Amino acid sequence: MRKIALILAVILSLAIPGWQIAACYVANSELQSDLKDLAVQNGARIGWVSVATEEELRSAVVARAKDHGISLEPQQITVQRTMTPDVLSIFLAADYETRANLLVYSFPIHFAPSSSYSAKVIVK
Repeated sequence: MRKIALILAVILSLAIPGWQIAACYVANSELQSDLKDLAVQNGARIGWVSVATEEELRSAVVARAKDHGISLEPQQITVQRTMTPDVLSIFLAADYETRANLLVYSFPIHFAPSSSYSAKVIVK
């Protein structure tokens, strides 16, 4: 019985920190996916909506990050939007640290997700 309790304690002592660290990486991966979606600007490319401004894109990134439990300030987000009559290019990046909180120790993990997209656009 003691061996089972000891094995269970060892497994839990490894699983809990692993889960906390993995959660940080999963949230970053979800934010990376959202950056790709925002950079593509599907509606603007086919002329359904107007192209988002840099400020609208920055606000959208902050909101998406918040949905994943990531706290971002607008200064942590880089938005570069270039629009010519027939090409739209968008580059989005975030630079942030999040803390992995273990039972008795916490440490920062640095992330820098980014995405860019360039395509022909039909301007209204």
